[in-house]
Amino acid sequence: MRTVDTNLLVRLIVRDDLKQVDAAEEFVAGGAWISHLVLAETIWVLDAVHERSAAQLVAAIEMLLNHAQLSMQEADVVEPALARFRARPALGFADCLALEIARKAGHFPLGTFDRSLSKLEGAQRV
Repeated sequence: MRTVDTNLLVRLIVRDDLKQVDAAEEFVAGGAWISHLVLAETIWVLDAVHERSAAQLVAAIEMLLNHAQLSMQEADVVEPALARFRARPALGFADCLALEIARKAGHFPLGTFDRSLSKLEGAQRV
């Protein structure tokens, strides 16, 4: 299966360059895979560069999870990370994803200096 990088995924979501959107849609038409790394980078770009709100970031992740041609790396990890992010967007999606990856791998606690993140089960403030 093909895989996508951050730039291609951002074009699919933002749709700000029609030529690149068409090329991206053609590339994923037969199916493509999204890694956790690319997902986290994409959400960062949407937030930092395109100034999307937390609600818009949630909608983008939901769209990617439900996209007919895209397959998410361990969607069973992304879905609870999304639920945590939806409930507490100030945490940031990448932190929520890191915690859920650690949870699935059974590697606890997740050490952090982040006060908010450390309040979640499975995280520990250092």
